Amino acid sequence: MPGPKGVGLTKWFDQKWVNIGAPKKKGKYQPCGTSGKGGSGYAKCVPAAKAARMSAKQKKSAVRRKRAHKMMCLTASCPVSATSPFQKLLHR
Repeated sequence: MPGPKGVGLTKWFDQKWVNIGAPKKKGKYQPCGTSGKGGSGYAKCVPAAKAARMSAKQKKSAVRRKRAHKMMCLTASCPVSATSPFQKLLHR
């Protein structure tokens, strides 16, 4: 049974998500998601409202942690539960 509007997944899907790891000029951000071209780097996506509230130091820290975690998961030291289905196959 669906809940009231603005709660749970409905709210999550309705939010505008931006990539704070790829800022544009004048304080704006690229939308989150892939463009179909081979991606480079790792996107750190947050709701636009949260990105507006974050300081530059908080954004930099969040992007750094995301990229460090992704690089760690490319090695065998990453827990299997934190990896993609493809990585799970590699760890068998």
